[in-house]
Amino acid sequence: MFTSTKPYKLVVSGRIKHFISAFGEHVISKEVEAAMTETVKKHSASVVEFHVAPQVVPLDGGAAYHEWFIEFENPPKNLKTFAADLDAAMVKQNIYYEDLISGKILRPLIITPLPKNTFIEYMRTQGKLGGQNKVPRLANDRTLASLLVVR
Repeated sequence: MFTSTKPYKLVVSGRIKHFISAFGEHVISKEVEAAMTETVKKHSASVVEFHVAPQVVPLDGGAAYHEWFIEFENPPKNLKTFAADLDAAMVKQNIYYEDLISGKILRPLIITPLPKNTFIEYMRTQGKLGGQNKVPRLANDRTLASLLVVR
């Protein structure tokens, strides 16, 4: 992010290794975190952790989508409304995502709620339990997603 143009100053922040661009949307951590924060506040919900991965070839044969794997501490009263609001927040965050949704290249996001402690158990299996290790919020493939749904 540019903080100044005279002189040019650039600040690199967040989890810069993690992104989704399976369809050219260039989604970054800052965008998903902002969308999640906005939506959680609106719904008085709370989230332990989440991960987002593209679903390029859905089993139902429909359009591709981003799948959000969310472990809720306090789930929203209506998951469908939460998902619609989260998708709308993502559209505001990322113009490329908006173009893909409006162009029907992507369908609106889908949420897969996860059981309590899913992310802690995943991190434990990776030998990365502890404050210095973070769950990847985004992936450009389904490697982590496939491990989360098996649990």
